[in-house]
Amino acid sequence: MSRLQETIDNVRPLDSEAMQQAAERQDQLTKPPGSLGVLEELSIRLAGIQGRPLPAISRKVIIVMAADHGVVSEGISAFPQEVTPQMVANFAAGGAGINVLSRHSGAEVRVVDMGVATPVDIPGVIDRKVRPGTANMVNGPAMSRDEAVACIEAGIEVAEAEIEAGADLLGTGEMGIGNTTPSSAILTVFSGADIAQATGRGTGIDTGGLHLKREVIRRAIERNQPDSGDAIDVLAKVGGLEIGGLAGVILGAAANRVPVVIDGFISSAAALVAARLCPAARDYMIASHVSVEPGHKLLLEELGLKPMLFMDMRLGEGTGAALASGLVEASARVLSEMATFADAGVSEKDEKQMDSATE
Repeated sequence: MSRLQETIDNVRPLDSEAMQQAAERQDQLTKPPGSLGVLEELSIRLAGIQGRPLPAISRKVIIVMAADHGVVSEGISAFPQEVTPQMVANFAAGGAGINVLSRHSGAEVRVVDMGVATPVDIPGVIDRKVRPGTANMVNGPAMSRDEAVACIEAGIEVAEAEIEAGADLLGTGEMGIGNTTPSSAILTVFSGADIAQATGRGTGIDTGGLHLKREVIRRAIERNQPDSGDAIDVLAKVGGLEIGGLAGVILGAAANRVPVVIDGFISSAAALVAARLCPAARDYMIASHVSVEPGHKLLLEELGLKPMLFMDMRLGEGTGAALASGLVEASARVLSEMATFADAGVSEKDEKQMDSATE
C-alpha cells in the first residue's frame, strides 16, 4: 500500500462522544449558552478532532511550502520568478509577513522547498524538492502523475515530522510566483466555475494581464483535459508542487487527529485537492480568512468551510493561518479553563438572570 493510500485510510470521523461531552461542558460554563459564538462551535469540533472532551493547543506550526511555476513564462504575473527564492531566504531570515505574524501568535514557521526553480541552499529550509518548478501547463501537464503523488507524500511526511515533534496545530502557507494561476485552474476544473469568476489579479496584474491570465487558464485546461473525478490527475496537469505538498500536509494532519488551519486562495486550492482525495479530511480543516482574490470565496463554498476573519488580505505565506491560530487556541482554552457555574458557586437562578440580561 502506498504512503498516500495508507494516510487516507487512517483519516477517521470525529469523536462524537468527546464532542458531546465538550458541548455539555460548554453549557455549564459561566456565560449564557452560545454567547461566545464560533469559539464555542470550534472548541467542540476540536474535541472531536483530538478525541478528548478538553482539547488543548500547546504548539502551533505554520508550514510554508515554496515552488515555481512554468506558466509564468506566459506573462501571467506582475513579479519575476526570481522573487520566489528571494522570499524563501526572507522567510528563513525571519523578515517576512508570516514571520512577524507567527511571532505575534506564538507559532513556529517551517519553510519547505518543494520545487523552487533554482537551487536553494539556505540553513533552516527543508529540502523536499520534487523537481525544479513545474512545466508550462499551457503546453502539457505541469508535472507527471508520479511527481504529483510524490508532492503529496512529501507533505504528509513533513506534517508527521512536526506532529511527532509535538505540534498539535498546523497551519498552511505558500510561496510561488504565478501560483494563483494553477489555483484558479484547479477551482475551475473541480467546481465547474466560470474561469472569469475563478480568476483574480493575483499579485496585482492590470486589466490586460487579467484577460491574458484567464485565457492562459482556458488554454491549459483545454490542452490537458484534466479529469475532475481524479484529484491526482487534476493536480498533475494544472496544479503546482507546493499545492500538492500542502494537500499532503492537510491529509497528514487529519490522519493524526491534528487540526489544520487553512490560509488563503492557494492553500484552499490545496485543501480542495485533499478533500477530493479524502472527503473525511474536511472535518479537520479550519478556514482562517477569506481573501480578496475572488476565487477564494468559491473555494471555501466548495469545501463547505466558513472563514473566521474578513480582513481583505491577499498576501498568502500562511499569514491568515497565523492570525487565526490564536483564535483556535483561544477556543480550546475557554472550554478547558473557564469556570462552570458549579465551580464558581453561581446558582441556577443567577444563571437564568445572566441569560435574560443578554437578551
